[in-house]
Amino acid sequence: MAASSSSSWLVRAVGRSFFSGLCNNADGLMRSTHKMMCNHLLFQQQRTFIQMRTSLKVVDNSGAKRVACIQALKGKKGARLGDTIVCSVKEAQPGGKVKKGEVHYGVVVRAAMPRGRCDGSEVKFDDNAVVLINKHGEPIGTRVFGPVPHELRKKKHVKILSLAEHIA
Repeated sequence: MAASSSSSWLVRAVGRSFFSGLCNNADGLMRSTHKMMCNHLLFQQQRTFIQMRTSLKVVDNSGAKRVACIQALKGKKGARLGDTIVCSVKEAQPGGKVKKGEVHYGVVVRAAMPRGRCDGSEVKFDDNAVVLINKHGEPIGTRVFGPVPHELRKKKHVKILSLAEHIA
């Protein structure tokens, strides 16, 4: 009887350590999966509309470097690719056409938020960028740097497309 009780104790001890090891591995796996899902959700949350106080890069030679969005002229949530915004110049080059503190209109030419295309693909960029325009919708600068999506053609910004280096 003593031998059987000691062997059952040994099986119980080995069984517990074996199952606890499995549980610990499963718990660690669940924690890492949860951490990956949280990181993925945080990554998704960073991709939002261009809304009030969003800082944008200026990709033309108007003299401005950075602008802040004051208002998106279309939509309650914010602006996307091709939309017009009202923006305030935060940083400007000395001697440029645009000065710091001025308020201008701008067209969003690159947005980090994905936008679906008719063929089922999506287009998104690494940064948020804008081209400054005047009241009549004509670009202030004479050059546009970097890629510009062809969706601007539908939004009637053909002049920006003709000035762009690369159409994506």
